[in-house]
Amino acid sequence: MDHSRSFGAAAGQYAEHRPDYAAEALRWVLDAAPGRRVLDLGAGTGKLTAGLLGLGAEVIAVEPDPAMLAELRAGLPRVPALTGGAEAIPLPDASVDAVLAGNAMHWFDMSRAGPEITRVLTPGGVLAGLWNVVDDRVGWVAELARVAGSAVIGPRDTEACWRTAIGGSTSPFAPSEVGVFRHGQVRTADSLVATLGTRAGVLVMPDGERAAVLGRIREFLAGTPQTADGEFVLPMLTCVLRGCRRPA
Repeated sequence: MDHSRSFGAAAGQYAEHRPDYAAEALRWVLDAAPGRRVLDLGAGTGKLTAGLLGLGAEVIAVEPDPAMLAELRAGLPRVPALTGGAEAIPLPDASVDAVLAGNAMHWFDMSRAGPEITRVLTPGGVLAGLWNVVDDRVGWVAELARVAGSAVIGPRDTEACWRTAIGGSTSPFAPSEVGVFRHGQVRTADSLVATLGTRAGVLVMPDGERAAVLGRIREFLAGTPQTADGEFVLPMLTCVLRGCRRPA
């Protein structure tokens, strides 16, 4: 199964277990935009959409996967939610002030998506990709990443790897700015295993391999003082790449 098409099969689990985005990261993006009309592109089940609504943005969601879109519509029934993708955005020209993509921009074909995003943005509009990563500066988190393996916590899943993966810029707008914001997700051992089970690399594993990997993670969490008993906060960062469309 293609990694980018793996999420629909686990849309319910994705909606339940995936984290939201740091509010300060969203403010940093919105403060650079000329208005509050926002497109959540590759919106999934609406994790980013919900955060934007909480900050007073007027949000349109666009998502290609029907199962993910169904979860978004059920959870956020008042949000306009359209079928579409970054390479063919179902919106008029110059119709939004910001385009945000939460843990999604790396799936875009930017040679096609870049012109489409430019088309729907107003002059001076903002494009931002946001990625939630684990904070492996914390010792037990770094050990979790080692135990889980790169199929579970891999490229873009730690700050250093994310900076390497984005290279100079994945934004068609220059100059691009990088922002990194502290974040966290309240988890138990069981719910963190469930969260990691929604990663693309895990979803495409054969059943036996998936069970073995998640079992290894569960064993690590049970034997680690910070995660063995009850709730804990998984230290995270929301990493943002932001660029503005130049006025014509």
